[in-house]
Amino acid sequence: MNTAEKINKLNIPKHIAIIMDGNGRWAKQQGEDRIFGHHEGVNSVREIVEAAVEVGVKYLTIYAFSTENWNRPKEEVDALMELLVATISIEAPQLNKNGVKLEAIGNLKSLPPACYEELQEAMKLTEKNTKLTLVLALSYSAKWEITTAMKEIAEKVEKGTLAAKDISEDLIASHLCTKNYPDPELMIRTSGEHRISNFLLWQLAYAEFYFTDKLWPDFRKNDFYEAIIGYQNRERRFGKTSEQIAKQS
Repeated sequence: MNTAEKINKLNIPKHIAIIMDGNGRWAKQQGEDRIFGHHEGVNSVREIVEAAVEVGVKYLTIYAFSTENWNRPKEEVDALMELLVATISIEAPQLNKNGVKLEAIGNLKSLPPACYEELQEAMKLTEKNTKLTLVLALSYSAKWEITTAMKEIAEKVEKGTLAAKDISEDLIASHLCTKNYPDPELMIRTSGEHRISNFLLWQLAYAEFYFTDKLWPDFRKNDFYEAIIGYQNRERRFGKTSEQIAKQS
């Protein structure tokens, strides 16, 4: 039995989030510069998107570029933006053919104009697809997202269109970038780091975390399947006891 056949198709996480980490270290191991690792990382993205479609995941959010990444050396940032434009341009037709809808979250207006325009075109091309929604987190950080949401809510309170007593978890969630998506049930991080690096802080409150030592360019379909199997072998209690969960099942 191969790894994919071990997956329980009745318990597939609807939404999986991924922190793609280790491109730079992988490139260093190959004696190459960091951007070479980012190029190779695109192959992993392509393969994981295919795997997500094959097993029936409905939402896949990948942390492509954080607000903190703008602080990297200018030559690396410039190369990353060029790679992003080229990748979106190349991959959009195939995403469309495979029924994948491309969306993005983050401070998108901070992206270079060419990158922003290419992204908008790709999202327009794929907007009617329903097999999988692929969400790129670009120029994104959870603290930026939550701060922006709080400002929007505060402005409504100031204008008198919202009462402070009516602020709830659901209201806050409706002001986040991810308001149109369910919260992730599974978060995967590669490269052996055990942190979430300012990624979906609100949305990951009850997600299962899966950490692997594999660097992102080495992460492939079987690794993705193993993460899903790991998720399926866990008991999700949401604050309840095991006995309560057993009675509900």
